[in-house]
Amino acid sequence: MVRQRPHQPAKRRWLHVIVWLSVLALLAAALLMAGAGPAYRWQWISLGEAFNLLRNGVYAATAAVALSVLVLLVSAILRRGGTAIAAIGVLLATAALLYMPWQQWQRAQEAPVIHDITTDTQQPPPFVALRDEREAAPNGVAYPGDDTAEQQRTAYPNVQPLVVNAPAATVLAAVQAEVDAAGWDIAEITPTRLEATAVTRWFGFEDDVVIRLTEQGERTQVDMRSASRLGASDVGTNALRIETFLNALRKRLE
Repeated sequence: MVRQRPHQPAKRRWLHVIVWLSVLALLAAALLMAGAGPAYRWQWISLGEAFNLLRNGVYAATAAVALSVLVLLVSAILRRGGTAIAAIGVLLATAALLYMPWQQWQRAQEAPVIHDITTDTQQPPPFVALRDEREAAPNGVAYPGDDTAEQQRTAYPNVQPLVVNAPAATVLAAVQAEVDAAGWDIAEITPTRLEATAVTRWFGFEDDVVIRLTEQGERTQVDMRSASRLGASDVGTNALRIETFLNALRKRLE
C-alpha cells in the first residue's frame, strides 16, 4: 500500500487557492475594462480616469495569465488534470477579453495621428448646422490642412468620392436612409447636404459627419467628411466610417 505524502494535501489546497485567484483576477479585468466606457459615457468619471480603468484591467488580465501559467506548471508536476483544465479555461477567457483592446492597440500603432477625414481634401464639405458644436469641441470646426490631407492620402488611399448615375434627389433619399440605418443623429438636411452626429457605442465619443451632393449632368458626386470632436487620433475610425457608408450607399443605389 502506497502512503500519501502528508504535504501533498497542503500543496493541492494552495493550488486551488491560486486557481481561484486567477479567476478573481480575470473577473476584475473584465469589470474594469467593460465598465470604463459606460462610466465615461454616463459622465461618472473623466476620460483620464476611464483610461486608467482600462490600464488597470490589462494589469489584472496579465495577473490572471501569470497565475494560470503557474497553475499549469504545478498541475503538471502534481498530475492534477482538473486544475490544469481550469487554468486553460482562464487563459482562453483572458485571451478573448484582451482580443478587442489588442486590435485597437494594433490599429493605433498603424493609424496616423489625425482625426478629420474627407473625400475632398482640397475643398472639404464644411460644417454648417453643427458649427457651434464643433467650435465648442477641442478639435474645432476648421479642417486641419495640408499635413492632415497628406497623411490621409498615404494611410487611407481608398477614401474617395462616390459618383453615381442618379439625380441628387434620388441620392439624397438614399443617403438619408443609410444615415437612419446607421443610427446617426441628423442635424440638418438640405437638397445638397446632410449633417449628422455619430456616437461610438462603447465610450460614446461624438464624431460629426457632413455629406455633400454635387450634380454633374446626369450623375451625382457624393463627398463625405467625418471628424472627431475629441482626440488627436481617431485610430482609423473616421476613414472606416466613410468607406463603409459609401459602399453601403453604392449598393443601395444599385
